[in-house]
Amino acid sequence: MSFLRGLGAIAIALVVLLPSLGQAADQPDLIFKKSTVWKFLTPDHKLATYAIDDPIVDGVACHFTVPEKGGLSGWIGVAEEVSDVSLACRQVGPVAFKEKFEQGDEMFTQRRSLFFKKLQIVRGCDAKRNVLVYLVYSDKLIEGSPKNSTSTVPIQPWGDQMPPRCGDYMED
Repeated sequence: MSFLRGLGAIAIALVVLLPSLGQAADQPDLIFKKSTVWKFLTPDHKLATYAIDDPIVDGVACHFTVPEKGGLSGWIGVAEEVSDVSLACRQVGPVAFKEKFEQGDEMFTQRRSLFFKKLQIVRGCDAKRNVLVYLVYSDKLIEGSPKNSTSTVPIQPWGDQMPPRCGDYMED
């Protein structure tokens, strides 16, 4: 019986600790959740909208919406979330780059199942047009997901500040 309690404690620790592993940026801010499917005695299925600031590009924020499973498996944290996600990124202040980056650098990552799936937001630069490009997708250990969304942020002057060129901050 103590063996089963030990396994239960390990399972609870994994449920609590795994979602926090592998974050490329701070935790996103929850903006709101909207129930989509009512569940009796357990949490409903929901759509959750979050905001996250780009950790190396001041003045850029992204909002994304993901489905969150309810029911018993969602309640205890073992549900594998679906890959649907939408993304919108915007310039919200003067743009300033804190460091150089490579095309496709990870801006944010979040686990979407206990072991096999994660959501990723990656960043790139269209140097010709001076536009930051953000791509959100989910991947699985065994097979990827074709579901994705792209958002672009043209770097504009803010006040009297001349905008930096994203191509100047690309790693060679």
